[in-house]
Parts: sequence; structure tokens; C-alpha cells
Amino acid sequence: MDRIAVFPGSFDPFTLGHEALVLRALNLFDKVIIGIGLNTKKKGLIPHELRMQWIKDCFKDQEKVEVIGYTGLTVNFCREQNAPYILRGLRDGKDFDYERSIAMMNRDLAEEIETYFLITDPEYTAINASIVREIAVSGGDIDRFVPRNISDEIKNFLKNEK
Repeated sequence: MDRIAVFPGSFDPFTLGHEALVLRALNLFDKVIIGIGLNTKKKGLIPHELRMQWIKDCFKDQEKVEVIGYTGLTVNFCREQNAPYILRGLRDGKDFDYERSIAMMNRDLAEEIETYFLITDPEYTAINASIVREIAVSGGDIDRFVPRNISDEIKNFLKNEK
């Protein structure tokens, strides 16, 4: 059986911390699926389709990375993808408490799916997608928080939205 992990999130936007986590996970798994959850009740900054394309562009040279959008429960998406692992990143203790609760609920829903936690690289610990989103909307420089191609795309997107 292939060691397939799903890295779920809204990724609005996808940050350097997310990218680093995926790249590190490639040493642990045969395949990493970046699962971009679509929450129809939540309006994000960047449309779902654009997020998917931009993240695909980040990993265009990584054959072990796939980017797929999904709705519904993450454990059901994992089952559909034959992925027995969920990958999550932890920046601090607050993340751990939150993520542990989700992992325990997922385990109750699907005991065959195991959650793996990776500690964020120290230089990315402070990067938070919600804060990056606010910086971008307010016209701040996000270059040091998101992959270069995504920074450029966000700037173009916001310029066209005005």
C-alpha cells in the first residue's frame, strides 16, 4: 500500500510554512495530496479555483504532490483518495490543542486514518494565513510570507478586484 497523506486546509493563502511542510513530508510519504477544502458558507479572499491553480504551480516539478479540491469531511476525502494519513502542521501549543481535538474526532469517525503532526520550521512559526490575508488586503508586502508565484498572483488579483 502506498503511503499517501492528505494535507487539508483552505490555504487562503498558501504560505511558505505550508510549502515547507509539504516539502518535508515528501520524505515521509509516497504522495502528498494537498486537499483544498471548499466551505460554501465561508467567503475567502481568493476564489477556490485560483488557489488550486496557484498551489499546483508551486509544485509543478514535484510528481509526488497532487492538488485536489473537496467538500465534506476530510476523513471521507481521505477514503476517496485511498489516503490513510492526514498531515497537519503545528506552529505552537495553541495549534496543538486545536489540532489534537480535530485528530481525535477524525479518529473516532475513521479509526483507519492516522493523523501525523509536523512541527513548523522556526522561521515560519509566526506566519498565519489569516494575518497574511489581512496584510495583502491592506496593501502590505507579503513577499516574505508566501511563495513568490503566489505573492505575484495575489497582488494582480487584488489590483483587478478594485
